[in-house]
Amino acid sequence: MRRKLTIGGLAIVLVLAIFIPSVLWLHQRVAHYKTNYRTPLDPTIMVPGSSASQDRFDTLITQLREETKTAHSVLKVKVATNGQLSYTGSIRRGDNQPFIVIAFENNHDGYTNINKQAQWLNVAFKSLVKTYHFNHFSALGHSNGGLILSLFLENYFAQTKNVTIDRLMTIATPYNMESDSTTTETDMLKELIAGRSKLPKNLTVYSVAGTENYSSDGTVPANSVNQGKYVFQNHVAHYTQITVTGDDTTHSDLPQNKQIVLLIRQYLLQETVPEKSPTKKRRRVSRAADVRDAGLQ
Repeated sequence: MRRKLTIGGLAIVLVLAIFIPSVLWLHQRVAHYKTNYRTPLDPTIMVPGSSASQDRFDTLITQLREETKTAHSVLKVKVATNGQLSYTGSIRRGDNQPFIVIAFENNHDGYTNINKQAQWLNVAFKSLVKTYHFNHFSALGHSNGGLILSLFLENYFAQTKNVTIDRLMTIATPYNMESDSTTTETDMLKELIAGRSKLPKNLTVYSVAGTENYSSDGTVPANSVNQGKYVFQNHVAHYTQITVTGDDTTHSDLPQNKQIVLLIRQYLLQETVPEKSPTKKRRRVSRAADVRDAGLQ
C-alpha cells in the first residue's frame, strides 16, 4: 500500500513537473503573440485645429482618394463637453486603412481649452480601440490639432495598453503658441518639454511648416512650429522638420497643399508614389522642402 502511494506521489510530481512549465511556456507565447501581433486595421486619426469641425479635412480626404489606389473610408467622431460621442460615416468592411476624424463640440482656442481637448481625445480614442480592436495607428494634426495629439501622447496614451502609434505628422502646429521668440517659452511649450520623456520611444514624427515669407504662414510663426524640436528630438525614434513654401502655404490652405498631400501619402500612409504622379510633377516646380532628420542614434 505504501509502495503504491509512493509511486502515485512520484507520478503526480512528474505530471506537475511537465504540466507547470508547459503552462508557463504557453502563457509566455500568448503574451509574446499579443505584444507582437499587429492588427490588419491600421487607421489614420486626424485632429483639426481650433474653431474647425469634423469636416475640416474633407478637401484633403477627397484629394487623397483621387490620388491613391486605396479607397479610404471615413469615420467622423464629435466629442461633446460631457464626453458623449456622436458619429458620422463608417469604416467600410475590408478597409484596413480608414481615416478617423476626431473633433470637439468645444473647439475654442487657448492653453486651458487645448488641454481639455486632449482629455476628450482620450475618451474618443479609448472607445474606438474598444469598438474596432486595432492595436496600432498613425495620426495627423493640423494647427492646434497637433498640440492636442502631442498632449494626448504625453499624458493619456499610456492608459490604453498594448496599442502603439507608428507615425505622427503635425502641420503648422504652434508648439510655442503665438510666440515668434526662439528663447522665450510659453506655458504650452514648457508643459510639452516637461512631459516629453513620456512620448512613445518608437514613434516617428514629421513636423511640417508652411511659410509665405519664410517667417510665418500668415497665422502661425515659423519659429513656433520649429520649437517642436525641443519636444521630440532625441525623445522619439525619428523627428523630421519639413518646410513647404510657394503657392497655397497660408495657414488654412496647408492641409490641402499639393506638396503636403504628397508628404502625407509618402510618409504617413507609406505609399509608393509613382514618378509620373501629378502631385510629384507639381512639386518639382515649387520650392524644395527642407528636411532635417534628427533620429536617435
